[in-house]
Amino acid sequence: MRRPFRAPAPQSPDATMTLVEHMQELRFRIIRSALAVAFGAILIIVFYNQVLDFLLVPYLNLCERKGGDFCGATDKPLNQLDPLEGFSTRLRVGTYGGIIIALPVILWQVWRFIVPALEGREKKYAIPFIVSAVLLFLLGGTIAYLTLERALEFLISFAGEDVGQVFQVSRYIRLVGLMVAAFGIGFEVPVLLVFLQLAGAVTPQTLARSWRYAIVVIFVLAAVITPSGDPISLIALAGPMLVLYFVAILIGWFMQRARRRAEAADA
Repeated sequence: MRRPFRAPAPQSPDATMTLVEHMQELRFRIIRSALAVAFGAILIIVFYNQVLDFLLVPYLNLCERKGGDFCGATDKPLNQLDPLEGFSTRLRVGTYGGIIIALPVILWQVWRFIVPALEGREKKYAIPFIVSAVLLFLLGGTIAYLTLERALEFLISFAGEDVGQVFQVSRYIRLVGLMVAAFGIGFEVPVLLVFLQLAGAVTPQTLARSWRYAIVVIFVLAAVITPSGDPISLIALAGPMLVLYFVAILIGWFMQRARRRAEAADA
């Protein structure tokens, strides 16, 4: 009896998979990731009201701090302009939350798909890769959440004193989701750099010599991916990314030394 959702495996660690086997492997990884996202989405939808209250905290804190008519009505801070908007927003929140909950599973499936191309001693980095990627994404999402209040204050103030604030629930959720995604993805750059060093595509010496270009690229990237476009979010994203860039160089240097010692011991 055939077991469902089981990825094909080579006959030996050194076996080479065919194109068809690679496609089958990719299909199984995608199915498992999709099931994990679906489970997380259902969980978030069940607790949708609690999640929405949590996402509203930065905006409500801003309204309480500024007082007056800065935010408009606060008894119902978000508004719905379409009968179907509530349903679509609930699905959107569920999808965003499902991806975050399923992130460890998704990253594990990605790693298992690319691991056949790595050397034996490089495969031991699987757990550190998954753990660091998840923690960095959560750290980026947390910083986005903590800076959201200041970002909203800048955006509302920039609109002008005579402009009233009526936030649409779907647009607010989209802004929060894009902010969390932008910060989370931005914080994954060090993981990508470490992986490229691990694969031998780049060296820590090359990254160290390119630090001036890295500063420009990081600020440009932060400006592009930050959905709010405010300077507070830009600095909050670019600053940690610069620090993590040099941390990735340091990690790559230690890995390079460890690899050279292992090669010398095998010689």
